[in-house]
Amino acid sequence: MRYILFNKPFGVLTQFTDRTGPPRPTLADYIETPGVYAAGRLDADSEGLLLLTDDGPMKFSLLQPEFAHRRTYWVQVEGIPDEAALAALRTGVLVQGEWTKPAEARVIPAPEVPDRVPPIRVRASIPTAWLELTLTEGRNRQVRKMTAAAGLPTLRLIRWSMENLTLAGLAPGESRRLRPAELVALQRIVARTQSSENRATVKRPVRKMFLSKPPRS
Repeated sequence: MRYILFNKPFGVLTQFTDRTGPPRPTLADYIETPGVYAAGRLDADSEGLLLLTDDGPMKFSLLQPEFAHRRTYWVQVEGIPDEAALAALRTGVLVQGEWTKPAEARVIPAPEVPDRVPPIRVRASIPTAWLELTLTEGRNRQVRKMTAAAGLPTLRLIRWSMENLTLAGLAPGESRRLRPAELVALQRIVARTQSSENRATVKRPVRKMFLSKPPRS
């Protein structure tokens, strides 16, 4: 099995081919290992950590929302978050008619990351700040929708980590194989979350539903 960490640059599609419109950069421009696919995608306008693998069960587990795998994002937002905004992000905000799950949210100093290419657009009259958000679910463009609901539009979005895996030491566009210790730790996390979900499933009461009275014999 192959496991590759990749720091996806801005503008790169999380796929190996692009058959729509003008040519755009894809994973094929950076990853030469055949047969691996991303365990979770990032939008083209997002940056950061991707895990690419040919391990089907591992990929399946990391993609299933019921296993609640942790993903941490560094988010540059427009405006200065107050306690009310942070509390809303932590407890859940309403996104397209559904409440998001509780998340970890805090203000952080600007991380030491390369400038984005192209640079973000900032308004001189409005300050910006950086947030660290840790989620256990992954809806479509969820981080951007969450910060917008809290009154803090996202300017830049970087996925810093997925469970025990981080971007440390990887510049945008760089990739590397997982180290043995990282793989063992990730396998243990996956096994533990699957075991916890199985126990929870067993404990859930089964409700008997009768749509109509059974026929008399």
